[in-house]
Amino acid sequence: MKTTLDCIPCLFRQALETARMFSKDPTVHERLLKDVLGWCRDMDMNKPAPVMGQRIHRRLRRLTGLKDPYRRAKDAQNKMALSLLPGLRRELARSGDRLELAARMAIAGNIIDMGAYGDIGLKGVHKAVQHALAEPLRGGLPAFRLAAKKARSILYLADNAGEIVFDRLLIEELGPERVTVAVRGHPVLNDAVMADARAAGLHKLARVIDNGSDAPGTVLEETSPEFKALFKTADLVIAKGQGNYETLSEAPRRVYFLFKAKCPVIAGRAGVALGAQVLARSGRG
Repeated sequence: MKTTLDCIPCLFRQALETARMFSKDPTVHERLLKDVLGWCRDMDMNKPAPVMGQRIHRRLRRLTGLKDPYRRAKDAQNKMALSLLPGLRRELARSGDRLELAARMAIAGNIIDMGAYGDIGLKGVHKAVQHALAEPLRGGLPAFRLAAKKARSILYLADNAGEIVFDRLLIEELGPERVTVAVRGHPVLNDAVMADARAAGLHKLARVIDNGSDAPGTVLEETSPEFKALFKTADLVIAKGQGNYETLSEAPRRVYFLFKAKCPVIAGRAGVALGAQVLARSGRG
């Protein structure tokens, strides 16, 4: 998915908010914003916006000296999500369609995104769960259900910390013995890395790998050989979050995307209303 002109203000907002979050020094804020201004002048608009996001956060880590600036926030998000897990399981136990509800809950967890607007506190997450239970699921649930039933191997691309706890419910319904979960290879935003998968208990449930990259999405050419092989050969690929949708919607194979449409550009591309919970399928492969 190409970067649009409407993505540029969002990248500036994200850069400034992030710089202010991790440094009180106005010179750091100015340096990062000037860097982004220079990069935007020459950026390749044919590439997805997460490629620029990756560059911004690499620079932020150098300016602040922090290897994982969002680590404390991610720990809190994992803890919050784990506190909700028993209640989510009770809802799931009462469901007549466990796979659909588990998919809805996995999408509800996508609200925990520090790269987009949204209420990522406990109140906001509760609201997202209630929305997931009540609102329509936009996309191809029947096709997803059939693909999940037929698949012998499933590659599940995680998105954010906290959200990864919600993913447990869907992975359990899919059959964890055939699932490989992929997290980011290096810290970026509040995206889940191996430490978050372990905090969520996924390492006890399914095979977990990292993709070798620090992009806030999945830029295939930057991923590890192990990840590339699994992406190519898995019977079913499930990708969580807007960043994965932006970077993989034109991938050379079929991918099922689960996300909450938090951005007008992405909502328009997916053909849904802003705020919709989406189960979309790429048209290739």
